[in-house]
Amino acid sequence: MSMEINKPKREFISENLKIDSWESIKEYYQNLLARKISTSEEFEKWLIDRSELDAVMEENAAWRYIKMTIDTSNEELTKDYTFFVSEIQPKASPYEDLLNKKMVEYDFFEELKSDQAYSIYFRSIATSLALYREKNIPLEAEINEKSQIFGAISGAQTIEHLGEQITMQKASSLLKDPDGELRKQIFLKIATRRKDDIFELDNLYSDLVAMRHEVAINAGFKNYRDYMFQALGRFDYTKENCFEFHTTVKKSIIPLIKKIHQKRLDQLGINKFKPWDTEVDPLGRGPLHPFTDGKDLLEKTQKVFQKMDPYFADCLETMDLMGYLDLDSKKGKAPGGYNYPLYEIGVPFIFMNAVGSQKDLVTMVHEGGHAIHSFLTRDLKLTGFKNLPSEVAELASMSMELLSMKYWDVFYDNPVELKRAIQDQLESVITILPWIAQVDEFQHWVYENPTHTINERKIKWVQLSEAYSTGLVDWEEYEDIRTYSWQKQMHLFEVPFYYIEYGIAQLGALSLWKNSIDNEENALNSYKNALKLGYTQSIPNIYKTAGVSFDFSETYISSVMDFVSKELEINAL
Repeated sequence: MSMEINKPKREFISENLKIDSWESIKEYYQNLLARKISTSEEFEKWLIDRSELDAVMEENAAWRYIKMTIDTSNEELTKDYTFFVSEIQPKASPYEDLLNKKMVEYDFFEELKSDQAYSIYFRSIATSLALYREKNIPLEAEINEKSQIFGAISGAQTIEHLGEQITMQKASSLLKDPDGELRKQIFLKIATRRKDDIFELDNLYSDLVAMRHEVAINAGFKNYRDYMFQALGRFDYTKENCFEFHTTVKKSIIPLIKKIHQKRLDQLGINKFKPWDTEVDPLGRGPLHPFTDGKDLLEKTQKVFQKMDPYFADCLETMDLMGYLDLDSKKGKAPGGYNYPLYEIGVPFIFMNAVGSQKDLVTMVHEGGHAIHSFLTRDLKLTGFKNLPSEVAELASMSMELLSMKYWDVFYDNPVELKRAIQDQLESVITILPWIAQVDEFQHWVYENPTHTINERKIKWVQLSEAYSTGLVDWEEYEDIRTYSWQKQMHLFEVPFYYIEYGIAQLGALSLWKNSIDNEENALNSYKNALKLGYTQSIPNIYKTAGVSFDFSETYISSVMDFVSKELEINAL
């Protein structure tokens, strides 16, 4: 049953506001800046009014981004988004800094810090103050604008198959086809098409690295990595913890993956995979097809969520009725998938590129987990309380992937296919961890060595590919394809250093799923209670509320891998 959603009545911003120029929004910043505050009540009202302004601004930017990614070929939509990041945000930034300074100068600021929720929020404000540099404003605007070029380039990439131009997402799904010759043709067509953009993407990335390094230097940091650890609010772990994660993945997870892959090689009757063989079913069965189109995907996901918790299904039904879903893959659409929070209305938007694959099922429940998180935090007092760190946001989505598996019979009425889907999910969860660690380690090197050449970057990526490899894939004759495989990773271009969070959250999600096997009701209640907190507690406390540990140690990760290994044996075909 859908929820009745009404956008909260604005108390500070005009209901008729249209953000078509800086002048249209400037008066609200000036009002907040000039307002006299004499009591704690007036201070809290000031915080609420500022929160309303933040929500309006962020939601306006969100819709521009959503519309642009749905149709990257529409120049007007791109221009509309670019206008916001190049004309509105740069003019708002100095005011944001002045408002932050105004906030911390009152005694009421110190008084509210005794409240954990405000303490977490004010910590972020203090970080923003410490990082703010006026000379970085035009640089950040240029970076925001330039980073969107990646989406346009990727969105335009298609290959020809059976006389039809198909998206890279649809093409990738064919790499699961039992026909080895077809897989090879598709793999080479994808590689050839991506090769057309190597030069442009290499230069784009080099430009972004140089500009980001300049931002870091301007803010008084040695490199952009150290700057981003502050900017991302990584208060609860350090770069050394990331290095520990990289090492543990190589030591504890690669051997498990090698064991999984060796079993598949034995079933295939070969010694090594070719690059196009790594996703094929070893028993020669075709790819799983859990749904037909976006409509079918939505209906089935709602049924899964209904079995888990009716509230989860209500969230999706509400989004559907409001038109806040765009699920099918189509030409011109940016790659990937996301759940975009809309802080004023409190209902998020899900964007994805469904082509009927098992991977799409996982993406849908993943983004559905994010969406439920948005609904559970919509009534928190301040926008800042809803602005989640990725480690928390991804715990919500990745846990949903695993918690929902119990009900995937909605998608698969054949018990063998259901078991295949669960096994595929568990193997995917494990095999993605080395890629996450590799991308993260790559970024550390890139920004520690900002003046590196394109060739040095290529060499480093290949070295890391070897370090995170099982040694069971034969890249002979195709080494050049491997050298630019990093270019498909959107995060490197658009959201630097936002990726290891997936690995951290995946460990938490596996632990939460383990808890659900013991007591599903308790695990789901803990999950919801953790999500309701938004960002009003520290990350370790939120994980604790969910009933899991926030831990990078080899001992912890190895214990999680032991559990997964046993579950893989249980679900083996």
